[in-house]
Amino acid sequence: MPGREVARNFVTLALVFAALFLVAACGGGDGGGEQTAGGGGEGTTGMETGRTVTVASDIAYRPFEFYRNGEPVGFDIDLMREIGRRAGFTPEFQNVTFDGIIPGLGSNLYDAAISAITITEERRQQVDFSEPYFNADQSLLVRSDSEIRSVDDLGQATVGVQIGTTGANKANQFQQQGRIAEVRTFDTIEDAFTALENGQVDAVINDLPVSQDKANTSDGRLEVVQVIPTGEQYGIAFPKGSNLVGPVNRALREMKSDGTYAEIYEKWIGRKPEEIP
Repeated sequence: MPGREVARNFVTLALVFAALFLVAACGGGDGGGEQTAGGGGEGTTGMETGRTVTVASDIAYRPFEFYRNGEPVGFDIDLMREIGRRAGFTPEFQNVTFDGIIPGLGSNLYDAAISAITITEERRQQVDFSEPYFNADQSLLVRSDSEIRSVDDLGQATVGVQIGTTGANKANQFQQQGRIAEVRTFDTIEDAFTALENGQVDAVINDLPVSQDKANTSDGRLEVVQVIPTGEQYGIAFPKGSNLVGPVNRALREMKSDGTYAEIYEKWIGRKPEEIP
């Protein structure tokens, strides 16, 4: 009968729609549950336990980051690994030229960056920073037989710097003041050091701890003849709005207060910190 056939069809369609609704509800519940757990976990603890975080670093800047037996080591590397252990993530370091780090973070190519990066207002416009983790100044490095003893002796000199650094900014400032004849940029600080040793440049302006480490390992060929006070501080950098900033800051504060920071500092800098940022 037509009436009974129509009724049976409605019953069948109702059962089909009910089954489809049940399957969709179960699937949506699982997916939503995972998303809520991940988002809620990051909102509460700042990080999913065991998450891998891509960290950009110019790994040619001893003693902060450099390669030993094919593995990245150094002050920044130890610091970031310990921060990750406390904050619940594993850093995966990527070797990046220094002048590509900030643009890379701005394009979300990396989750974070640690590479003796000085916190500046210009950089703050492009990335977020952690609280400061290192106090630093600039320095003047020369060959030990050089007559250059200070910035005042650089009138006719060629000064090497690493591109994109605050050392380069300071050298350019001196050049604008007429105190330096020429500023030559290099992709890495090691290239600048090599140029100094080979006589291609007369001096290098660079972060004090790095230049001092180079002088200490040069068998007396190089020496730091002047500290250039700048009051700089290093910070860990992140893409704007990163949810890593909070957990990293909490871990960093813990390390400063429980003595772990001082241990890492003494291991790589060779003395205890005079002041912890």
